[in-house]
Amino acid sequence: MRWLVGWSSTAARALGAETAGATGYDGETLRPVGSHLLWGDPDPLWAVGDWRPDEVRVVHADAQNRIAVLGICGASDEELRRGLFTARGGALRHLTAWPGSYTAVVQAGRRITVCGDLAGARPVFHAPWEGGTAYATAALPLADLTEANLDFGHLAALLAAPEVPAALRDTTPYEGVRRVAPGHALVLRAGAREIAGYEPVASLAVAAPPADPDRAVDAVRDALVEAVRVRLAAPRHVPGLDPGPVPGMGPAERRAARGMPVPGIGADLSGGPASGTLALLAAGLPGRPGTLLGHGTGAGERLLAVTFNDLAVGGREAELERAGALAANPRLHHVVVTGAEDTLPYADLDGPLTDEPGPSLVTAARHRTRLAAGSADHFTGHGARQVLDAHPARLADLLLDRQRRHLVRPVAALTRADGSVLVPARVYGAARRLSRTPYRTGLEALAERLMRRRFDEPKGAVGASLAALTWARPGPAARWLTGEALAEVSVLLQTGADRAAGGPGQRPGEFRARTVLARQAADLRVLEQAAEVRSQRLHAPFLDNQVVRACRDLPEALRVKPGARSAVLRTVLEGAGVTDLPPGWGTPSHASSAAAARTGLRLAADSLVDLFDTPLLADAGLVEARVVRKALREAAAGEPLPLDGLADLVSLELWLRRLLARRGTCWTGTPARARAVPAGIAPQRGALRAGATPSNRS
Repeated sequence: MRWLVGWSSTAARALGAETAGATGYDGETLRPVGSHLLWGDPDPLWAVGDWRPDEVRVVHADAQNRIAVLGICGASDEELRRGLFTARGGALRHLTAWPGSYTAVVQAGRRITVCGDLAGARPVFHAPWEGGTAYATAALPLADLTEANLDFGHLAALLAAPEVPAALRDTTPYEGVRRVAPGHALVLRAGAREIAGYEPVASLAVAAPPADPDRAVDAVRDALVEAVRVRLAAPRHVPGLDPGPVPGMGPAERRAARGMPVPGIGADLSGGPASGTLALLAAGLPGRPGTLLGHGTGAGERLLAVTFNDLAVGGREAELERAGALAANPRLHHVVVTGAEDTLPYADLDGPLTDEPGPSLVTAARHRTRLAAGSADHFTGHGARQVLDAHPARLADLLLDRQRRHLVRPVAALTRADGSVLVPARVYGAARRLSRTPYRTGLEALAERLMRRRFDEPKGAVGASLAALTWARPGPAARWLTGEALAEVSVLLQTGADRAAGGPGQRPGEFRARTVLARQAADLRVLEQAAEVRSQRLHAPFLDNQVVRACRDLPEALRVKPGARSAVLRTVLEGAGVTDLPPGWGTPSHASSAAAARTGLRLAADSLVDLFDTPLLADAGLVEARVVRKALREAAAGEPLPLDGLADLVSLELWLRRLLARRGTCWTGTPARARAVPAGIAPQRGALRAGATPSNRS
């Protein structure tokens, strides 16, 4: 893991610029383990972890005014200096408008500003400490610093309503550690904190002026090309020297066996439109897009394209054929990684502790198999579906903007999928109800559903669309929570409804799309940590600020057309000079991933039942062990249960066990007991109520 951490104290301490840290136990200086000091007291900042030299930049205007940028940022030092001067006046948005994926920290006197991103892939956390405020880009270091216990209310909301901000609020799994919402910045003034939004808020009273579709798609193309180009312009990294030959193994096999990526740049090539677009863009841009000549691959400057072929589950033959056709590009070096039953979901549940829980923990080993054959800098298409596709609730946005005619194509596609002549009336009626439903009413309806345990939803593509036409809906794991847990989340939603009389300031479709994007970005962050290959960086350009902004400007009428994502990406590639795409490119496919999850669950059913023999989730009062064991057996036998809900339960149980089994802490100057959740989880009733007290919501 890599993060930055610092604090803003209430009073300045007279320490030198080269030293920083508070006095810990036995007079030892309190500072992060494995850290590099960026600037010192009174408001120190550290970079922690295996940051590359080019990923950490600090630009000084004078001793009291400076900016630090950590990550991939396309701004020059002069642009950073101008951004620093502008930020001193209070303007923040420009700090997030440079190409790349990064975190910017500005110090102007005693004022510290830390900017989060729009998607939520690079979040910012904060917690009260020593009369001031500590902040970090990871929650666990702050939990260690404050010896935080688990926030059971947050864990319950994470299972019952993972895409409802009113339930999750700004909490984290650690009590007292808070999250800055996407699109916001943390501003600290001598220890006092403030959360400031940096994105303009659109008016709900007046519809936005109609956007030109061609110009909007051109903006997406420019943002994507710039996002790829800024990564190609970064220095190349060689993961390390090969320790030597192994009998019967070539250089590539030795690297994979030792968990070392190939030097240079590569990309996923699944056959889908997102990964294919990034691979072709990276291979086609001027410069040296691929692997380094003379470092073992024999590929020269060709881009390393990695395709995963699941031999245990079929259904992806068409995608694999398209990936092979794309790999015929002479600037691509194609590698196919095969996986058997040992790479299915749930097959290998050993892994490192991540900062937060996420459903990708059950598939981390599967992804690690693919990434181990990848490059030191590896492009992935994660986030493309969330930023480009139209959430079904956007149909209500079209009605609010009086654009009913644009409902014809998506409704016709659903009618063809279902075969019923009643589909148009059902979909239009649901969209019309949502467009007339206040946000507060939507939260109250969800609270009522949780209290009465109403989780049945219509089946099929039409049923999924109808279920999504609402302000808020239960999570897939909610049906297995205890009545107490559901009651606590229901109370949180009722409280959120009382506070949200004016609504979230967005249309329902736009609001739901942003919450889904935040959920995906958070899970990608967990995946990066759980499937991490040493010396490798995963790049998700679709989650860059400028790409997210460009995608948000796409007109609703263009978004809701069937096949809009592949059409937009095809136009992006045509604008970059790539036209020879294989037949069927962009055809969506989800059946293979669902089949892999069900097969993996069936093969791992016995070990999963043993995992929930005495689960920590039951000690926390979130589930009853026998209920979850029964659900696992039924799902393994082929019952139509929501598999993503079971993945949520298994991943959270795994994360709790790893958290309680860890030793040590993220800080020096503290005894071994000074870490998060020092007392563990004691079986008790009313644990959730303790995690939702007003003092914890402040």
